[in-house]
Amino acid sequence: MKKNMLLYISMASVLLGACAIENPKKMEVDMKNETGDSLGKVILQEVAEGVEVDLDLEGLPPGEHGIHFHEKGVCKRPDFVTAGNHFNPDDKKHGLLHPEGAHAGDLPNIIVEDDGVAKVKLMAPIVTMTKGKTSLFTKDGTSLIITENKDDGMTQPSGDSGARIACGEIAKEKEKK
Repeated sequence: MKKNMLLYISMASVLLGACAIENPKKMEVDMKNETGDSLGKVILQEVAEGVEVDLDLEGLPPGEHGIHFHEKGVCKRPDFVTAGNHFNPDDKKHGLLHPEGAHAGDLPNIIVEDDGVAKVKLMAPIVTMTKGKTSLFTKDGTSLIITENKDDGMTQPSGDSGARIACGEIAKEKEKK
């Protein structure tokens, strides 16, 4: 009987461990600039309202900047075009202000202080970190991009927000323990 109980406990532990890897609820994303320097970390965490995006970055140009999830988890410097377009599994129009929007990857603009620091929490209500159409863990991964200008919330396809100045790759193996 004791052997069977130990076997069941061992099997349950393995299965629970596999589920945690399959559907991480929290992870850390290393954001890098166009020269490959680290700007800091972004913590993504699944919460009831969506995915909380907690930025702790420095070394960005001061001012207002767009920030979006992109459809591929590849941040090849210097222009990060390998990240693809905005994450848009529901084929919506771009922009938090657009009546036919928004992309799942559209996020509110961030403000970078004069010292280059951005410490802010955002909410991404359309995306998830669990399996499904709007999961950030796609076959190709996804990424988080910061742009040189603010997103105007309407202009197609990306809010007239300028060049990509920072990128972080999102993949299951980067899960924060």
